[in-house]
Amino acid sequence: MKLNHFAKPFFIIMLVLGLAVGCASTEEADTVADQATAEQAIADAKSSNAQAKKMGAEWRDTGKIIKQAEEALAAGDYAKAIELANQAQRQAENAMKQAREQDAKLKDSGAIGAAATEDQSATTHGMAADSYEVVGGDNLWNISGKDAIYANPYQWPMIYKANRDKINDADLIYPGQVFDIDRNASSSDIDAAINHARTRGAWSVGVTEESDKAYLAQ
Repeated sequence: MKLNHFAKPFFIIMLVLGLAVGCASTEEADTVADQATAEQAIADAKSSNAQAKKMGAEWRDTGKIIKQAEEALAAGDYAKAIELANQAQRQAENAMKQAREQDAKLKDSGAIGAAATEDQSATTHGMAADSYEVVGGDNLWNISGKDAIYANPYQWPMIYKANRDKINDADLIYPGQVFDIDRNASSSDIDAAINHARTRGAWSVGVTEESDKAYLAQ
């Protein structure tokens, strides 16, 4: 009778301990899985961003977001690491998609491959204004891509160079600014601008990138 009296509480205690150990094991397994997911997400984001960078299409914040994801991973915040890595992944994919679509558009219009010729330069320059007033939402990329300007967004460095006294950072322009549009650029000027646009690398708002300084010095 005494044995049975103590056996029941003992059984209950062992059952509770077993459940606790089981829960702990499950939580540990979930943590390991989350860590692995975060590591893979970061690796995928890095791979995609490397491809975007190779295409000259890397967005300025993607690398920073990946770094933040790595910091979250190191701190054990796997959910945040996954969220940030996925965000970086989407940015890299969108950057590549945007670059491919723009290249396809330019190829269809004949802008790529012909921009370096004098005939193309003359055709483009015969289209439009010698100045442009910035409106909300503008950037040098979309201004350059307008038919009335160069009809080629990759020529945006030409606007930057022609207005270096008005533009401190190529990534930061303001509504109301009036930019001169160079209508006398040579084929080598156009080639240099397009090459800089494609190889400029990562950029940040408010900072004059070293690659921009090198381009302006040409």
